[in-house]
Amino acid sequence: MAVALAAQLREGTKKSHTMAENTGFVSCFLKGVVDKASYRKLVADLYFVYGAMEDEFARLKDNPVLAPIAFEQLNRREALEKDLVYYFGADWKQNIQPSPSASVYVERIHQVAQESPELLVGHHYTRYLGDLSGGQILKNIAQKAMNLGGDDGLHFYEFDAISDEKAFKGTYRSAMDTLPIDQLMADRIVEEANEAFHLNMNMFKELEGNLVAAIGKVLFGFLTRRQRTGSTETVAA
Repeated sequence: MAVALAAQLREGTKKSHTMAENTGFVSCFLKGVVDKASYRKLVADLYFVYGAMEDEFARLKDNPVLAPIAFEQLNRREALEKDLVYYFGADWKQNIQPSPSASVYVERIHQVAQESPELLVGHHYTRYLGDLSGGQILKNIAQKAMNLGGDDGLHFYEFDAISDEKAFKGTYRSAMDTLPIDQLMADRIVEEANEAFHLNMNMFKELEGNLVAAIGKVLFGFLTRRQRTGSTETVAA
């Protein structure tokens, strides 16, 4: 019998959302302080993460739990490739590699896909719904902070195949609520979604050293002193 997974994920990851938004990198980002060198490292890391996720969802396209949420409109790899050309040049593939934290994240995605692919729902929710929810806000912050023109370096935040983001999120949540899972699996998916947040936070924390070097310890400390109350669906990048 289907369970109300969307609501359970929303409620079950609230604490993780807040913790993610209070990492130093994200806190600075949301306050308009974005270092381009750090940001392009994040774009590179996200390329490897989304590549792993989208490869696994394509491989598991017939899985009855994954198929209902495998909306191709959400895929980010192509958009990230455009951004990587902007930040690293035409030969970007030779100039990037995953950070240690991104490598762990990628390994976890592949491990889950092999051992219990249904848990990929937690990873999918954590990344894609967050991106869709805060995309335009985060794009505007990054654009202003890094003085970028148009969509240069910001294609990641553009969902060209989705005309009504609010309506699409409703469709996504409805799909999650009809997945053929029981409550035990729902609990495991929520647990894995929290693990996905943890993996994201590790990537953000790894970028903090670069950010501190760029803006200085004093400013970094000032910007990260006040803790945000957090939201439930908006996480930077």
